[in-house]
Amino acid sequence: MSQPDTGGQKTPARTAPTVVVAGGGTAGHIEPALALADAVTRLRPDATVVALGTERGLETTLVPDRGYRLELIPPVPMPRKPTKELLRLPLKVRDAVTRTRAVFDRVGADVVVGFGGYVALPAYLAARGRTPIVVHEANKHPGLANKVGARFAAKVAAAVPGTPLPGAEVVGIPLRHSITSLDRAALRAEARAHFGLDPEAPTVLAFGGSQGARSINEAVSGAAQTFAEAGVGVLHAHGPKNSVAVREFPGAPPYVPVPYLERMDLAYAAADLVLCRSGAMTVAEVSAVGLPAVFVPLPHGNGEQALNAEPAVNAGAGLLVEDEALTPQAIAERVVPLVTDSERLAKMSAAAVGLGHGAADETLARMVLEAGGHGDGS
Repeated sequence: MSQPDTGGQKTPARTAPTVVVAGGGTAGHIEPALALADAVTRLRPDATVVALGTERGLETTLVPDRGYRLELIPPVPMPRKPTKELLRLPLKVRDAVTRTRAVFDRVGADVVVGFGGYVALPAYLAARGRTPIVVHEANKHPGLANKVGARFAAKVAAAVPGTPLPGAEVVGIPLRHSITSLDRAALRAEARAHFGLDPEAPTVLAFGGSQGARSINEAVSGAAQTFAEAGVGVLHAHGPKNSVAVREFPGAPPYVPVPYLERMDLAYAAADLVLCRSGAMTVAEVSAVGLPAVFVPLPHGNGEQALNAEPAVNAGAGLLVEDEALTPQAIAERVVPLVTDSERLAKMSAAAVGLGHGAADETLARMVLEAGGHGDGS
């Protein structure tokens, strides 16, 4: 598209950027990638954003639902132990890289942004020496893919200080605009009505990630009578493959079990307190909306979920309960007294708000556009 003549000199036409995001597998990888995609298109409405994914990840539904093009490549999971799969790994990597390069060529990629996981490693290897790379690491302890990608990335972004990647700039985690702009108080009545919750009762939101968590499901549903007797409502997302059986208590605020929360903004607006895992994305969202939290870190892995919760706990915005200690009795002793203490909740909420990086999506988007040769989004 030609530009106006200024003083007899023509300004070169502005080309539209094509950004490829690689963040498939789990919601913790996909949601930051989609939040970045939204920010890129706000800054550059002419931009094209393409997402890489695999046929086995949540991205097969989440990405098209948000209106972005999805390109599928073979997954490259890293075996944790020496097995026959480890011997086949070089061939799998080579095949994935070849097919990923074909995607980059087909869409005309200007820059590749990786968020870790199975999809990011082949994306980094395919882009190396051909297309600028930006790496975003959500956890304090980086995964293998991001350790590899950071070695030859144009830009490295981190969610928290102290992430051991070369040249990492702390930007926070990109979050959906519907979350960072959420006015919980203004939406409270609508949110309570949407889920069929009591409009006035203290309310706990409980969830264990996109797939649910057995320990959270059992402890929260096991405390249903305790919640009812205390006059506390519950919104409980148990996961699409799970179910919970809770009997009704006439006259008590509703206990509402749902498989999945399509509208997290309304779920947060409906709640006075959240009981949840402490994945990096969850902690960032809860902090951004100012929700007091009881974090129950996933007991597996390298302890990263406990580390994720530390800033909120240290600031007085949350409590931490170990997974093995989460029982109906623990909920009766720690959660119920907290959710019914409005003064304490107000102090925790104020502490939570100060922890977030509300502009992380646009900060990262500008880094990405600059790395791809498109300035600061102008």
